[in-house]
This record gives sequence, structure tokens and C-alpha cells, in this order.
Amino acid sequence: MSSVLQTGAVADELPVTGGNRSGLRLQCPVCSNALHESAFPPRLPACSQCGFLLAEEDGIFRCLPSEREAYFAQFVREYELVRANEGRGSSSSDYYLHLPFKDLTGRNSWQWGIRARTWRHMVRKVLSQIERDYPGGCSVLDIGAGNCWLSYQLSLRGHRPVAIDLLKNDADGLGAARHYLSRLPGPFPRFQAEMDHLPFAAGQFDVAIFNASFHYSVDYAQTLGEALRCLRRPGYVIIADSPFYSKDESGQEMVKEKHRAFEQRCGFRSDSIPSREYLTPGLLGGLARQFGVRWNLSKPWYGFNWALRPAKARLQRRREPAKFYLLWAKV
Repeated sequence: MSSVLQTGAVADELPVTGGNRSGLRLQCPVCSNALHESAFPPRLPACSQCGFLLAEEDGIFRCLPSEREAYFAQFVREYELVRANEGRGSSSSDYYLHLPFKDLTGRNSWQWGIRARTWRHMVRKVLSQIERDYPGGCSVLDIGAGNCWLSYQLSLRGHRPVAIDLLKNDADGLGAARHYLSRLPGPFPRFQAEMDHLPFAAGQFDVAIFNASFHYSVDYAQTLGEALRCLRRPGYVIIADSPFYSKDESGQEMVKEKHRAFEQRCGFRSDSIPSREYLTPGLLGGLARQFGVRWNLSKPWYGFNWALRPAKARLQRRREPAKFYLLWAKV
């Protein structure tokens, strides 16, 4: 059965293997024009204004124009090398199905432990509230979906996620969703796209989640503005697991340390894209004023050792360690 994506004012069938009715309205990531179905083959939306053609490969919709794909090529190549070096991914479906609660490889257990606690905290503090208002489930943008573990967990809770990421590889990118799809009644849509130019018409999602991804933005205002554009009102935006510092100097030092570590371990600094890489109260305050949002800040509990990190850093006269808060706003 094919999924149906509404492009413009009409409903067009797209060849998504085993899909369900997602009801997405698409827009061109180049010129923001509404996408309508092209003559077939390939029966995929083509932009009548600039000619951009939405392609599909292995169930992933390709929404990067060639020039943007070239722009991100070095970042994607280096990021994939770093992630492979860190032992991300597995050939076993069991590995993915246990995320975020357990890392069966044991290579990144500390980080998945943080992700698991953040997810449980998000469910308890934010999603439970949203789900009371939407008992039939929400449409959710999973921005920076990675291997799609969050989209899978959202699907299990009855929501309708759409996964967006630059990476489409089978180990750590959108392709890894194959491990989840057989466990679901229908697949969730996956789009290779950049978060500053989302290929969706305005006002059609209930929730947008940046899951350990917002700090990869080059321009926080552009990135947040795109997510807010895609939300219907009322809607919710959630930022999870992005490094937070009370002082900008601490964030800058973290970035320098990170790039030095990458250069020593991998031979490159992994800075081809000038991502911001951290948040501060000043940055969040500026976004709140610009977009008229009121941030709610919640502190997941990561254990006593984690809680003692700031005191240890002061004693050792080191920079403050990153905090990972859960931030959300209703708009």
C-alpha cells in the first residue's frame, strides 16, 4: 500500500513501500513553492517554479538540492568517520531495538544512559501533557533523527513522526530505520533534508523535537524559525540534549577542546560547517524575544556523579562542564 502525501491542494500517491496515510503537504526546499505531482514516471512532486524534483531512494525522500549536498559533503563524510570511530551502529537489529535504554555494543553506554534518562524525563514532563490534549496521537517532526530511535519510540506511543536528517547511511543515519519498520504497522516517512530548509508546507505538525541536534545549527534563529513555521497552533517545540553553559567562554573552550580531540584522533578538526555547538542563557533569551516564546527548562536527573561534575571542575580549576537540560515551549 502506498502512502498519500498531500502536495498543494491535491492528494498524490508516493511510492513508499508499505506506507500509511501521512497527509503531508510538501514545499520546495529551494524556492518554497508548493510541490505538486509530476507526470509519471516517477510520479514524485516536482517544483513548477524552479524545477526541483523530489527523489526517493530506499524509502528515503531526498530533499537536498545538488549545491547543498555539495556544501554538506565534507561535514557528512567527516561526521560519519567520527561516528564509525566511536563505534556507532551495528549489523544487529537487537542493538537498535534496545535504544536508548541499552547500548548492546558497550561502546557508548554512558551517552545512551543520558539519552535514556532524557527520554524518560521528556515523556514524564512534556509528552504526557501533550498526549492528554491529543489522545489520538500527534504529528511530530523528529529533526536530526539520526538512526531514528526517537521516531520509533514515538510510533510505539501512537504518534506520527516524520524523521529528518542529513545522514542516510544504514548504520547511523535514516537507513538504520529498517531495523524498526518491521515492528510497526506502517513506516514513518524519512526525509534527507537540512533543518534550515524543511520541505514541508506551514502549519501541519503538532510537535517539533530537536533531539541532540539543535546545537548543530549554524543559525539558531533560522533553524528555530523553520520549526515554528511548520507547527500548527497551538504547537510545541522541544530541545533535548544540546550542551548548555552559563558562560559563553565555557562553550567556546569546549568547542576548541572538541576540535583538538578530533584532530588528534581522526586527523581533522570536524569544523567544515560553523555549527554553534552549545547554548547559553543569552542565546535562549534572544530567541525567546525574537519569536515570542517562553522557554520551560527542566533538569533530568543523571545521577550523583553527574551532579558533582561542576564542583569537581571548580576544584580542579577547569571550565564548567556542559549541562543537558530539557527545553520546551508552547506556541
